[in-house]
Amino acid sequence: MRVLIVTDAWYPQVNGVVRTLTAMRDQLIEMGDEVHMLAPDGFKSVPCPTYPEIRLALAGPGAVAKVVDSFLPCAMHIATEGPLGLAARRFCLKRGLPFTTAFHTRFPEYVEARFRIPESWTYPAMRWFHGRSSVVMAPTPTVVENLKDRGFANVRLWGRGVDIDLFKPGPKAVVPGIDPQAGPMLLYVGRLAVEKNIDAFLNLEAEGTKLVVGDGPQIDDLRRRHPDAHFVGAKHGPELVSYYNAADVFVFPSLTDTFGLVSLEALACGVPVAAFPVMGPRDVITDPAVGTLDEDLAAAVRRSLTLDRDACVAFARARSWRASAETFRAYLHEFDPARLLAAATARAGTAQAEPDAGAAVTEER
Repeated sequence: MRVLIVTDAWYPQVNGVVRTLTAMRDQLIEMGDEVHMLAPDGFKSVPCPTYPEIRLALAGPGAVAKVVDSFLPCAMHIATEGPLGLAARRFCLKRGLPFTTAFHTRFPEYVEARFRIPESWTYPAMRWFHGRSSVVMAPTPTVVENLKDRGFANVRLWGRGVDIDLFKPGPKAVVPGIDPQAGPMLLYVGRLAVEKNIDAFLNLEAEGTKLVVGDGPQIDDLRRRHPDAHFVGAKHGPELVSYYNAADVFVFPSLTDTFGLVSLEALACGVPVAAFPVMGPRDVITDPAVGTLDEDLAAAVRRSLTLDRDACVAFARARSWRASAETFRAYLHEFDPARLLAAATARAGTAQAEPDAGAAVTEER
């Protein structure tokens, strides 16, 4: 099957959405499918307000049409609610093509945290975006039920996984500039932005050293206000794994994440998790042997420091990306690409026979 995945979140960004879609692409290819990623890197783009590292593609339905006419997919998945996602949605509705979508991010809560715009204003827009989708894929049972309660239709569970070949236990790494005798290492990995609630981690009154791996719009402010914490920037691949292996507990302070892949990555490396008992962590840390959920985050850290690292590894190894990809593939709504080829051929023939019709073609594209 030829699968077109449309996403506004893609490299050089590195976040949970990008990691998930990368895993889906790689797993589907291993399963014998052809996959094309329609992402901002193929278009002119502008920086996202307050998130300059995120690029917003300057593309409309015509740009999507060119890719579709060339690739002739058998299924289309719209992963994000950004400019490319909107253009793909409009294209599919115009052509009468079914599509699936995913709810990766609690965007209304993020908008409220950053701009004080009530989520009651933005959830209707999200319902509109996903309302014509044949399946809205959500990462956890809690998110599925939350979306149903908010009036979303056709919501289905699409679980996440972890790359156990990359994320695995290793020698306890020594972090430059940190005394290994200074007590337990408390680790945060992720984007440094206000909606991640990182201050709840950095303000903890807990024994040990706080280590922050990641980048984002808050990094300079956090460094200024928390000089005792160690900020090492964004890390990837084996280098990121070495930071997990340096940690004694992974602290996940977010109150808004729908899942939190980093928690699974930490567990795969044998690092127990401390988090608040909210959506996301409640669906990841389902066994008290591998993590602690507590309104008192410092208490959660103290408890998690006593947990067995081998239990964490065993828990994570049971959650594979292959199982996630099989679920994803089962939800895709297939259609006949011959329809696309016939339509593309007809449009090409019309354009050659009627050169003066260029204005109409330009308007579509």
